[in-house]
Amino acid sequence: MIIPRRYLLRTFGLTAIGTQLLPIAQSNILPKSPTPILPRRLQLGDTVALINPAAFAYEKEVKPFLKSAELLGLKIKLGEHFYDRYGYLAGKDADRAADVNNAFADSSVQAIFTGMGGWGCGRILPLLDYNIIRNNPKIIIGFSDVTALLLAIYTKTNLVTFHGPLGVSSWSSFTVDYLKKVLFEGDAVTCQNPQKMDIETIREGKARGKLIGGNLSVISTMIGSGYLPDWQNNILFVEEVSEEVYRIDRMLTQLKLAGILDQISGFIFGQCTKCDPETPKESLTLTQVLSDRIRPLKIPAWYGSAIGHIRDKFTLPIGQEVEIDARYGTIRLLEPAVN
Repeated sequence: MIIPRRYLLRTFGLTAIGTQLLPIAQSNILPKSPTPILPRRLQLGDTVALINPAAFAYEKEVKPFLKSAELLGLKIKLGEHFYDRYGYLAGKDADRAADVNNAFADSSVQAIFTGMGGWGCGRILPLLDYNIIRNNPKIIIGFSDVTALLLAIYTKTNLVTFHGPLGVSSWSSFTVDYLKKVLFEGDAVTCQNPQKMDIETIREGKARGKLIGGNLSVISTMIGSGYLPDWQNNILFVEEVSEEVYRIDRMLTQLKLAGILDQISGFIFGQCTKCDPETPKESLTLTQVLSDRIRPLKIPAWYGSAIGHIRDKFTLPIGQEVEIDARYGTIRLLEPAVN
């Protein structure tokens, strides 16, 4: 992941949270629940917090989200530090972490949306109060760099989190439709690409497991951190933006060397936006890299799912059981992801 692409990640926005919590010592984290914790579904009239745990966002970038939220019948509560700025970050680490902790602790907030990706979530993971998060389960959604936040929360608490649009995202009808089905209606939905978006099957077959994943470069940098979940017999999905093919190769190889790829039961590569090599004649294709790295695993796998830095995207539950079909490129939730 390269710094300029933070300008590609813009997607969601919300209003101010009053409570203030100090950073917490991780030694006080209680054991996580042995079973997945499902957050409460969204309802008309709910208040959702909009926070910025990573890069900063401009006010104009979140206006489309504010309009979409209003159409969905949601009220917005902006994080206290949402428009803060510290270099490329949306404020100091302690302040960004406080907005996360406060949003979970705030009883007037029913769900949490994130404004921007870019970089910064990894810096605040040790400052989060995972006991407060576990004891106040709520929907939290985002993608790109927010991958670190979603995976850490799921790993430490077993709260199902959601890979989906940011405040600065394009809120297309396809994107909003899947968000409503998963988060409002609680459907055990089958996610399938729009007709205009083809897939490439790497290896046919079906597989079941908990759905785990997000941005590939974020996941690769989290290896060894203690903030990644168990991968055994789970489904891994990844996506990328603005990365050369050799870098994709390097990151997938890192996942292989770390033993992650040998544990999973299925693999989905979403979209790799702006990943064309600068010198194609001197590069492998992404298809070749995926064939080299994934086909030998002999698990169901495909490339091209509606996941990533694209206009039309799914809302996917991290930590929930799904069944995938690599021939058709479908992801079927086996049960609702919200209560």
